[in-house]
Amino acid sequence: MTMENNTQVTEFILTGLTDLPQLKTTLFMLFLAVYAITLVGNLGMIFVIQSSPQLHTPMYFFLINLSILDICYSSSVTPKFLTDFLKRKKTISFVGCFTQFYFYSVFATIECYLLAVMAYDRYVAICNPLLYFVIMSQRKRFQLIALSCSAGVINALIHTIAAAKLSFCGPNVINNFYCEGPPLFALSCSDISLNDMLMFVFVGFNMIATSLTVFTSYTYILVTILKIRSAKSRQKAFSTCTSHLTVLTIFYGFCGFMYARSSSRKHRNLDKTASVFYVVLTPMLNPLIYSLRNQEVRNALRKVLWRKAIL
Repeated sequence: MTMENNTQVTEFILTGLTDLPQLKTTLFMLFLAVYAITLVGNLGMIFVIQSSPQLHTPMYFFLINLSILDICYSSSVTPKFLTDFLKRKKTISFVGCFTQFYFYSVFATIECYLLAVMAYDRYVAICNPLLYFVIMSQRKRFQLIALSCSAGVINALIHTIAAAKLSFCGPNVINNFYCEGPPLFALSCSDISLNDMLMFVFVGFNMIATSLTVFTSYTYILVTILKIRSAKSRQKAFSTCTSHLTVLTIFYGFCGFMYARSSSRKHRNLDKTASVFYVVLTPMLNPLIYSLRNQEVRNALRKVLWRKAIL
């Protein structure tokens, strides 16, 4: 990475969640358990779907990709976050900080688009059930995944390259537990108006484009469900959407809260709390929500466990 600036900083110091020694061990154990549940839950979701032929549908294809993404997303931040609880000084190298910022941005953006793709999938399944497997063909599914990944890579490259052109003369204390855009920009001794503008434009575009896709899809879904005369059929249609709606609400809620402000904001305690939910807890909650609120996943899980028990 070529730095066209006068940067004097070689490393950054992360403030973490707390400076209280008596809380560090407790928080370490808590978030270690969260990370373990994240890995086990998402790997378990992948295994159950792969092991169950009845779940080999477009909806669960996207759910497998969401689980893979959640593992990568959480792993871009959480391991470093955990080791910092065991250190007196939470440092991260200059290159390490920008690397974390890049991969975090990639995975967060992909998840944003993937959730919108899953909303479109539900729209096709409920509003055009007879053409569902024709419209959501294997080729179409891979194209949608490729589109999501491309959006993530392009968005992350734009912000990382723009940030790499900033000068960092000190101080070098990032008021967060990971290298995230606005707190990092706030440390620069050069003009960050371009970075703020890029963050506003691209994050705003990603949020608006994907949220409009979600809103439009679920508007059509709601209209279609209300036209269904059978109460049992309406309930079944609603049940296939509730898990996804819950995940969408959590993800977009905290994402919107985090980025609906500028990098000059001084009081970031609420931002750090939102970051914990957005980066650490959401990847853990997704497989739990889908497994607890989805009857097909629960039935498939019972069958897999039963097969394992009798072997």
